[in-house]
Amino acid sequence: MTQQAPQIPADVRERIIAAATDLFEQSGRQTMPTVDAVRRAARVDMNAASAVMKEWRRAQTAQAAPVAVAVPEAVQQASSAAVATIWQQAQELANESLRSAQAAWETERAELDAMRQELAEAFERQAGELDAATAALAAEKAAAEKLAQELAAVRQELDDTTSRAEKAEARNAEIERRADELRTELDRAHKDADQARGALAEQQKAGQAVAAQLDQVREELATVRAKADAEREAHQEQRKVAAAEAQRVAERLTAAQAERDQAMKDTALAREEAARMAGQLDTLKEQSAALLARITPPAAEAKPATRKKPGGE
Repeated sequence: MTQQAPQIPADVRERIIAAATDLFEQSGRQTMPTVDAVRRAARVDMNAASAVMKEWRRAQTAQAAPVAVAVPEAVQQASSAAVATIWQQAQELANESLRSAQAAWETERAELDAMRQELAEAFERQAGELDAATAALAAEKAAAEKLAQELAAVRQELDDTTSRAEKAEARNAEIERRADELRTELDRAHKDADQARGALAEQQKAGQAVAAQLDQVREELATVRAKADAEREAHQEQRKVAAAEAQRVAERLTAAQAERDQAMKDTALAREEAARMAGQLDTLKEQSAALLARITPPAAEAKPATRKKPGGE
């Protein structure tokens, strides 16, 4: 009686037997299918495949061999000669059955050896597949670790970028605050420049007044010289008086020229002050150059004005 594999579900057993039968038919019932081929076709584990295949192969190689193990009662009732002949034949049948059983056992042992070889080969293939899967898993793990490292690097770079952005925002806020302060200073500088322009305008007016006085003194000097020349021949005393008058006019002219020089110095100081303020504006904004051009007028030659002496001279 064929021994069944323990604890194998019926559906698994049916799949294994169907796969083995199909592979056996495909080979023209000439070659027994291997356990590994049946396992792959049935998609079961190796233990179930080997156990069911053992039963299936026994079923394929089993043959009916009648064996006489005892002398039948009818034979015992026959004649002694007939009994001896029949007994001899029975022994020969028993020996033939024994030899048949031995041959079947040898065949089964060969099949078991072949099955062990198939199991060993299947185990080697599965070990190779397991090694390949392990290597692939290790490669995937290494790739995952590398990806994790790259992700950590990207996160660190993102944190650095965020920190730089926050610092940049702080710098922008500081720049805006400084710009407001510079605008305030620029407005103050505009006011100072307006005051400087007013002072410069006053200096220019004073210079123009001095120049008008100088022109008047020159005209008076020319008049006095003309009178002196006209009266020179008339009277020597008058020439002396005219010379004295000319001397006084010259002194007045010298005094006017001194006043003119002082006015020119004051004008130069005013220009230097305006230039200094313009330099301060240069450090505040790029508009300082244009501002300097607007607030610095062209240099004008200042002329000192003559002063009249008391007494109408």
